[in-house]
Amino acid sequence: MRKAFLAAVAVLLATPAFADTLIDNARGIQIGADGKLQRFRALVVNDKGKVVQVLRDGQTAVMPIERTVDVGGRTLLPGLIDAHGHVMGLGIAALQLDLVGTSSVANLQQRLRAYASARTSDPWLSGRGWNQELWTDSRFPTAADLDAAVSDRPVVLERVDGHALVVNSAALKAAGITAATKDPVGGKIERDASGNPTGLLVDAAMDLVASKVPPSTPEQLAQALAKAQEQLLSVGVTAAADMGTSAADWAAMQAAGQSGKLNVRIMSYAFDVQNMRAVVPNGPTPWLFDDRLRMGGIKLYADGALGSRGAWLKKPYADKPDTRGLQFLKDEELLAKAEEAAGKGLQVAVHAIGDAANAQAISAYEQLTKRYGNQRRWRIEHFQIADPADIPRLAPAGIIASMQPTHQTSDRLMAEKRLGPDRLAGAYAWQSVLKSGARLAFGSDFPVESPNPFPGLSAAVSRQDANGQPLGGWIPEERVSFEQALAGFTRDAAYAGFAEQKFGALEPGKWADFIIVDTDVAAADPQEIGKTQVLQTWVAGKKVWQRPASGTAERGR
Repeated sequence: MRKAFLAAVAVLLATPAFADTLIDNARGIQIGADGKLQRFRALVVNDKGKVVQVLRDGQTAVMPIERTVDVGGRTLLPGLIDAHGHVMGLGIAALQLDLVGTSSVANLQQRLRAYASARTSDPWLSGRGWNQELWTDSRFPTAADLDAAVSDRPVVLERVDGHALVVNSAALKAAGITAATKDPVGGKIERDASGNPTGLLVDAAMDLVASKVPPSTPEQLAQALAKAQEQLLSVGVTAAADMGTSAADWAAMQAAGQSGKLNVRIMSYAFDVQNMRAVVPNGPTPWLFDDRLRMGGIKLYADGALGSRGAWLKKPYADKPDTRGLQFLKDEELLAKAEEAAGKGLQVAVHAIGDAANAQAISAYEQLTKRYGNQRRWRIEHFQIADPADIPRLAPAGIIASMQPTHQTSDRLMAEKRLGPDRLAGAYAWQSVLKSGARLAFGSDFPVESPNPFPGLSAAVSRQDANGQPLGGWIPEERVSFEQALAGFTRDAAYAGFAEQKFGALEPGKWADFIIVDTDVAAADPQEIGKTQVLQTWVAGKKVWQRPASGTAERGR
């Protein structure tokens, strides 16, 4: 017995002590649990990658320090969290034809021709990012437009919001879409005066062609995930809610985790019930790979998007009075899907942009709350156009509004056209949500918008775009404070994903996910905030991305 005891002591003595790292000489900024700005100068991180201490001026580390990283007086923030993105979509977009910023149909055709000539062996051509609202004539592109550029194989081009496709004649033929094809529920096939399809497919109609596109291989998905992570880490995003994970996406994420290639923490929400049943038939997964991956919820859709007039409104569109948009699900259908997920313990997130869709989602959650209580953190994704009378209904039902500040700056002029001047009171109403007592989480909806969170922080506090327009801000009473904005991209985004005990703030016991940036964002004006550059990104106490010549120094003890 004594020999065994002595042997155990010998093993313990031979084991090296935990090697703590001091991240020092920083201008640390974060939001405390009380919502107030906290400043600090250093962090102590253990060898497991978790925060041991947060040091303010005059405080010293209580544990021996093995290594010191001198930040050089730079600003240090908790890793930023995107509460609503599409991880695989971001990576796949990087591998396809990029149509973001096209200035006209002619410009789109030019890019398509060049892309096709470089990929002569690809049986289908895919791309995304066009936005007709940026073009002088604001007209939607057509199959004829695409045919003039590429006619020998199918072409599928996704609108920037992901809620419309324009396809060429070869794609229409491959999908069997003719004048006799009926509009699917929740979708629309745009037609010319003779009833023939124009090539524009909105929302559920997109599936008619998308189902014919050859699926991405596991190797392509792995490449896409790597591309997405690189982009996210380079702009300081260390965690993201993946809104609409397919079974194939989940397999790629798991493979990355198993091979040690998952650096961005992913809070996954299954894409509708079929993927929920495939991946999480019995309820949420545990946190995997040192809290880097978890599927804890489901993403459902109540309507489409404003740009393609698929958002479901209570009153007709001001610029197209013959439509109120698209209702994706009947009330009982939405409730049934949400009930199935809630019954498994999954968090429910509903995409709702128009005021009718938001009212429908709130009503469904109010019914679920009667059974499950108001602590299930029901989410409405976007909550973009709300009837002001519906906003006070959020907090009693425990509903989180998951919103994207740069949607407001991108959509402002379009929203004015779509709604008219008298229906904007509940548009992108961030401050009204907070004043109602509801929780707010911020994100970008990448790749619809850039994954860079700093323009989002800028828009949130100013209601202005990168050029400072409009002067004074658009509906300026809906601006939020800097503290509220930063909380939306850190603490509150983590809370929205049931992750607040793991990350979202630099506190003892939580992961040391942080970024070093070139701007004191708490003291900068909105335009400066939007131009902030990330110098380093750290996840679990390990540097995973660095901009060249960041100017920090490390030294061992």
